[in-house]
Amino acid sequence: MSRVINFNAGPAGLPLPALERARDEFIEFGKSGMSIMEHSHRGKDYEAVHNEAIALLKELLAIPDTHEVLFMQGGAHLQFCTIPMNFLPPGKSADYVITGNWANVAYSEAKKLAALGIGKVNVAATTEVDKKFTRIPKQSELKLDPNATYVHTTSNNTIFGTQFQTFPDTGKVPHICDMSSDFLSRKLDISKFAMIYAGAQKNIGPSGVVVCIMSKALIASGRKDLPKTLTYSVVAENNSLFNTPPTFAIYMVRNVLDWMKKSGGIAQIQKWNEEKGALLYGTLDRMADYYKAPVEKESRSLMNIVFRLPNEGLEEKFVADAKKANMVGIKGHRSVGGIRISAYNAVSVADIKHLCGFMEKFAAENKA
Repeated sequence: MSRVINFNAGPAGLPLPALERARDEFIEFGKSGMSIMEHSHRGKDYEAVHNEAIALLKELLAIPDTHEVLFMQGGAHLQFCTIPMNFLPPGKSADYVITGNWANVAYSEAKKLAALGIGKVNVAATTEVDKKFTRIPKQSELKLDPNATYVHTTSNNTIFGTQFQTFPDTGKVPHICDMSSDFLSRKLDISKFAMIYAGAQKNIGPSGVVVCIMSKALIASGRKDLPKTLTYSVVAENNSLFNTPPTFAIYMVRNVLDWMKKSGGIAQIQKWNEEKGALLYGTLDRMADYYKAPVEKESRSLMNIVFRLPNEGLEEKFVADAKKANMVGIKGHRSVGGIRISAYNAVSVADIKHLCGFMEKFAAENKA
């Protein structure tokens, strides 16, 4: 077997030890006589995995007792709708900070619901210029309403390659953050967020499950007259087992979290991510006459690094030659083109060194 270096933006690569553990347990989990996928979500075998995943999240992120961990379905897209349905009552408003495509989608979905009779949504800031986002807004640019029910941000811009290095101060207004593409990549003060949500398929597992970390106060403030699967308090009261959860996806999340813990926890993960970023951005800056990184330096993402070559023909050749060099998933998003390197947690420092060596060789051999 020859595994490629996987730079896909999501679903993304998973740590090999997490996959190997799943392989070894796939046919028979423990001595139960069946796969974990065949276990009832009401049974003790699966429930132990479920609770271990929650416990690992609490340990790795030092989640305070003021917050709950929920597993939900429907991806971040469903959260875009569920959040305003629960927390934006008629006559109230919410602020949205637009820093990229997914932040814009979250705002647009909430705006559709506002048109149906719930509260209003406001754009507190946007950094879009000519359909591009090359920076994160400064605190002074945010037009935040102190009476808003919540402020919504997106921590990392997967398509355009920007990332909040310092999160906005939302005052007393609950801060809700979509962290789908940089969740568990660095240390966080969870107490500063009323809600964090993240699709698992980039940093912590396969597609099919969303992790929500929510303050108990926010959960309690939500509506209770919605369908039960869209009501956070119902999910919380039932330990995310009100209906059948994506059991295998949660099992894989458990495996990845266990790998993270054994690797040294969030501190080590953050150290590796910072080292990867320094290597790749260092190469881009050193070779700025050939590779063009559009993002302002103070807004650069450590998860999704984007750049352009002198022309699209060379970009196509770069992608093809990279595949021959055992690297896949580097083509930029179809809406913007160029090159995108998604350096999620499962991508190693050695992988980035391999890429940087390839970039130097490619530039030397393909001067425009």
